[in-house]
Amino acid sequence: MKLLSRIDELILISIWKLGREAYGMAIREEIIKATGVNWLLGAIYGPLGRLHRQKLVATIKGEPTPERGGRAKVYYELTTAGLKELKKIQAVNSAIWEGTEKIHA
Repeated sequence: MKLLSRIDELILISIWKLGREAYGMAIREEIIKATGVNWLLGAIYGPLGRLHRQKLVATIKGEPTPERGGRAKVYYELTTAGLKELKKIQAVNSAIWEGTEKIHA
């Protein structure tokens, strides 16, 4: 079984959580909030491109805005295949942690 990388998992979870508001910066902010690590935007867009090529995410072009110099935001959504992979990794995570105690520092 081929599993997602950790960054792919974080990106897919973020897209799922953000719903219609899933665009590059929002995805990055969601991952920063969850990990406490200041991810560079390039560290997000590289995997996003790969996930798109693998057909795990689809892109939707938003309307051009003056704030962005007339450029449109690119929004991301999970495909059926992406949702399937996310469910698979969630099941693996649940299975591996099953029967363990909460970790106390």
